[in-house]
Amino acid sequence: MKLSLKKFEDSPQLYARIAGILYLLIIVTGIFGELLVRNKLLVYGDANATANNIMKSELLWRMGISADLVMHICDLPVMIILYYLLRPVSEKLALLNLSFNLIQTAVLVANKLNLLAALFFLGDAEYLKSFSPEQLHALSYLSIKLHDFGFGIGLIFFGFVCLIEGYLLFKSNYFPQTIGVLMSIAGICYLTNSFALLLVPQLSSIALLMPCLIAELSFSLWLIFKGVNLPIWKNSVYKNI
Repeated sequence: MKLSLKKFEDSPQLYARIAGILYLLIIVTGIFGELLVRNKLLVYGDANATANNIMKSELLWRMGISADLVMHICDLPVMIILYYLLRPVSEKLALLNLSFNLIQTAVLVANKLNLLAALFFLGDAEYLKSFSPEQLHALSYLSIKLHDFGFGIGLIFFGFVCLIEGYLLFKSNYFPQTIGVLMSIAGICYLTNSFALLLVPQLSSIALLMPCLIAELSFSLWLIFKGVNLPIWKNSVYKNI
């Protein structure tokens, strides 16, 4: 265990770059699933048109679900690496951040079942013949709506992740304070949009999430190309031993 920790302390840049690459993959797969698949196939307010689009592009729909799952698989190593990189600032806050992140990922993974249910309602199984096509289309559309709300609920936890992470980045001295501020703003945007979705749905908008994309993309690229300020990071680690 001591040998493993020593090896990690000697090469945090490698871990930072791994986290950055995976974070970038998370962003790309997230954009693909949400914008290039669901937003392309969904016709909001029209269950029949949405059902027809999904049935015509079933493979694309399944690819969107698969991309989301790849995103959540990548979440796990990223959150573990960030825990180790940010632990020297505050071990308790880094652990709290990890906990919120784990809950967020668990909620979003379970939420993918709603997207699969939307597809199942449009199948040709014998037991589905008890329902009319219009009823099945409505049930499929309802599953997609449930996914939208489940996604919003999961992002409440991620909003707190961004707030805590932003604070830790700002206080670290081995990451730019600007990125800490951007991540904190992202957290506020995630929380605002998700609670708007739950309380006043008409105020929820993808425009509220644009600062989140800027913040997370900036953080991922910094991890890839810059990593941590190594002397300051090592000094912070040894001060906490």
